[in-house]
Amino acid sequence: MRLGIIGLPNVGKSTLFNALTGVGAPSANYPFCTIDPNVGVVAVPDTRLDALAEMYSPEKYTPAVIEFVDIAGLVRGASKGEGLGNKFLGHIRDVDAVVHVLRCFEDADIVHVDGSVDPIRDMETINLELIFSDIEHIERRIDKVKKMLKGDKSLQSTVDLYEKIKAGLEEGLPARGLSYTEAELDLFGDLDLLTMKPVIYVANVSEDEAAAVSPDNELFNAVAKRAAEENAELIPVCAGIEAEIAELDAEEKAMFLEDLGITESGLDRLIKTGYATLGLISYLTGGPKEVRAWTIKKGTKAPQAAGKIHSDFERGFIRASIVSFDDLMACGSMNAAKEKGLLRSEGKEYVIADGDVVEFLFNV
Repeated sequence: MRLGIIGLPNVGKSTLFNALTGVGAPSANYPFCTIDPNVGVVAVPDTRLDALAEMYSPEKYTPAVIEFVDIAGLVRGASKGEGLGNKFLGHIRDVDAVVHVLRCFEDADIVHVDGSVDPIRDMETINLELIFSDIEHIERRIDKVKKMLKGDKSLQSTVDLYEKIKAGLEEGLPARGLSYTEAELDLFGDLDLLTMKPVIYVANVSEDEAAAVSPDNELFNAVAKRAAEENAELIPVCAGIEAEIAELDAEEKAMFLEDLGITESGLDRLIKTGYATLGLISYLTGGPKEVRAWTIKKGTKAPQAAGKIHSDFERGFIRASIVSFDDLMACGSMNAAKEKGLLRSEGKEYVIADGDVVEFLFNV
């Protein structure tokens, strides 16, 4: 999973990235501090994998990972090349979902590129730049497909879809805000639209609101209302507090969070939200050599899940031996689970469930 962190300059984007990844990207009080995308790879916390490690004492422990990309801030006019706009827009095309950071606190010591704090204005600035970029992109596609249409009339439905998307964009609607039939979704192909990517909004709040946002925070309330209208996820986070948490070891982190009255860190919440937004789950493999978590799309069948490990596993798939994580823990060992009939043999049509502990049998 690859999440791109975006936002106007000086909203806390790079501070949050540094806190989440520990990469240490430059973070300064001026626009365009982040010129090239900084990439940080973070292990996905998974207590189930920890329990498997206790059971097997493996030589290797391999969690699932998430990639965060800190993308350079943009300003109004980015779709026309203003600021670092073209670079910014290009980098967004490479991520699976967008984490849009919005500043929801006042601080006279931190300048705002537009002179005042207004997260809805900031949101609309970026959304419009993405829409403008997509309009140019879809217009080029329409011209291309119309030329091909002369020799292949079956492409008319593709032209119709592109025209529908263009009309929506021109009305200010992101592509993900339109409704599509199954037939239309099948025609998307490699149509890589910025406004089709799922969005997770992160409201950067003050340290006083790290544990709970005040009901009187009108900046946050406005963002919450807009996110609800878009059916988008919203996570309140204090980037400054997250930066402090990142410097602590596990025991100190737990104590710090407890003192603040925070049940889980912003990183944990963002990862969970990212998985849910993209429809991802994890299955587990375990043994004395390695315990490992594998990330797949919800609804993936056993052969395709096996292909995540190696293409040979999918090509030569025979069956999968599966026990749910909860059943395995209740039994205490794989042998005990087998004796109780909880270790199942599943074929090619089995849909992997979140937390399945799996061993694949294959032959090539």
